[in-house]
Amino acid sequence: MSITATGTSGLTASPSDGQRHGLSGTGTTFTRWLGVVTLVGIAWLVFFGLFVSPPDQIQRDSVRMMYIHVPTAWLAYLAFIVTAVSSAAYLWKRTRSLTWDRIAGASAEIGVLFMAFTLVTGSLWGSVSWGTYWVWDARLTTTAFLFVTYIGYLAVRRLGGSHEARARRSSVMALLAVLEIPLVHYSVKWWRPLHQGETVADRTIDGLMLFSLFVGLITFTLLYVWLLLHKQRQLALEDAVEDHGLDLALVERRREASTTTRPGGASFGVAAPGGAAPEGGAA
Repeated sequence: MSITATGTSGLTASPSDGQRHGLSGTGTTFTRWLGVVTLVGIAWLVFFGLFVSPPDQIQRDSVRMMYIHVPTAWLAYLAFIVTAVSSAAYLWKRTRSLTWDRIAGASAEIGVLFMAFTLVTGSLWGSVSWGTYWVWDARLTTTAFLFVTYIGYLAVRRLGGSHEARARRSSVMALLAVLEIPLVHYSVKWWRPLHQGETVADRTIDGLMLFSLFVGLITFTLLYVWLLLHKQRQLALEDAVEDHGLDLALVERRREASTTTRPGGASFGVAAPGGAAPEGGAA
């Protein structure tokens, strides 16, 4: 990004320079095609989930909530694991790069979004199956705690300091927060809560229901990748704008210092050495 003087009124950045460096947007040909494939997957999931997949013998049509609830939960786990792996890559000296930190931050934001969908769809499903939107059993409580933890992680990323300081503190927190995932996953086995067990692992689901579920997993995985590519590029742009904003501020401050100082060394409105009166003042 170049800095261009605009007379005596200030400084501006040349937009064409940012475009030359590929900073004009976050989309590429690959992401556009990936977006198209994702939209096709969403349409396929809606068709199979609502019209092709049969209702459950006990839960009837409310089981269709599973095609969103389960994939978003699994993708939230994946997103948080990617955050932890990227954070570890940043902390390792051989692979230390702010790119890893941006991937970690982007993945965490997407994971929080997916986890929010998990909690909402789970509450709606529970209102039909249990007669209430929320119960404080082990699975729901640990999931809510995981959700709040990563909201805290995102808040930590917003604290002041340099990009490197942000990356260091966020990486440490990410490596601690990911330890909650096994607690959430195995809560249905350790404490036997009201939440049902693992239907896929226990092979209690098959046929078109299982196929529709895997369509949901593939579709939400594509959506995750699409969001991750765009979000990490957005974070890179935000860092660049912040860095160049500081550069602009420094240049502006130097310009002000040079224009408010007289050639002979006397500042406007300030008495010069040797007893000279301020400009515009009485002799």
